[in-house]
Amino acid sequence: METANQKEATMIGNKLKVARLASGLSLRALADAMGGIVSAQAIGKYERNEDMPSSRVLIGLARALDVSEDYLLSEDELELEGVDFRKKVGTSAKEEAILKARAIHMLERYLAVEDLLQMRSVEWEQPRSAPHPVADLRDAEDAARSVRDDWGLGNDPIPQLAELLEERGVKVLSLDLDDIDGLAAEVRRGGRATARVIVVKRSTWSERKRFNLAHELGHMVMAPCEGLDEEKAAHRFAGAFLMPADVLRAEIGAHRSSISIGEFVALKKRFGVSIQALAYRCKDLGIINQAAFARLFKVFAERGWRTEPFEEPETMKPELEEPRRFERLCYRALAEGMIGESRAAELLGISVRELDARLDQVAA
Repeated sequence: METANQKEATMIGNKLKVARLASGLSLRALADAMGGIVSAQAIGKYERNEDMPSSRVLIGLARALDVSEDYLLSEDELELEGVDFRKKVGTSAKEEAILKARAIHMLERYLAVEDLLQMRSVEWEQPRSAPHPVADLRDAEDAARSVRDDWGLGNDPIPQLAELLEERGVKVLSLDLDDIDGLAAEVRRGGRATARVIVVKRSTWSERKRFNLAHELGHMVMAPCEGLDEEKAAHRFAGAFLMPADVLRAEIGAHRSSISIGEFVALKKRFGVSIQALAYRCKDLGIINQAAFARLFKVFAERGWRTEPFEEPETMKPELEEPRRFERLCYRALAEGMIGESRAAELLGISVRELDARLDQVAA
């Protein structure tokens, strides 16, 4: 029979490993951060559910990981399923594991503040016509049009895509990342409906964030047929979702032999996409031919826009396409006296001083 201590150890083990990976600490680094009160080997046993930390060690673990003891002892557990990474070639399994842990860690805080406010967690509002069977890339075009229709978006450009997705029940998280642009996954959570999450790279320029968000939405709503390149289909969906064909043709014409950079810059401001994404979209719609497309990309390469940091003209600052719902909920819980400043800072993953600075900014 399972003892109470064994049950608690199981909870500690799962939570402890997620919190440690989310902090980017090795077992040895965590032991050092705790002042050597416990060994790395002992922490490994806690994570494998082979032993239970004493109260003193539990407090030390919580402090070193900047989480509460209640967090480590809580029963709620999340699992990411069907994880799709947006990453560079050569990204290690360790980097992927750390990102998954950080996403789970932030999601747990997100759901915790919803519970504090006694809010029903917004569920994923799958478009009525989804999932869309996609046999070729043109079907991705139809899927994007259907999603816009189902959500009542019309053909107007979408000003804040992260906010739109959060309103439709997708948890959008912004994290500081290196070689990974983000991930998309389903979230299994005990006793609740499966949620959807998209993680984006905080420092990435907003045009790229928007395209990545639309790309991941494509994966959520399409059902590609066997043999179809799913990434190309999601790219086509993203282009069609952000730049509806009828609107783009009305702006630029049905057929062009060439398009100036200045015209692309003006269109970029209208649709909130990169110049390169616009060029691809014009080629996909037959507005320009392959030869004109190749000439454009030769210019893009000469100007350094094809390599990092991809600095095109009129680049949109990263903060222009940031998810803000979680932050707003934390401020609300604080204002309504449900949590104190230290708890709000913990949820947001910042210091109390940084919280005070943000609150002053919001009040101003």
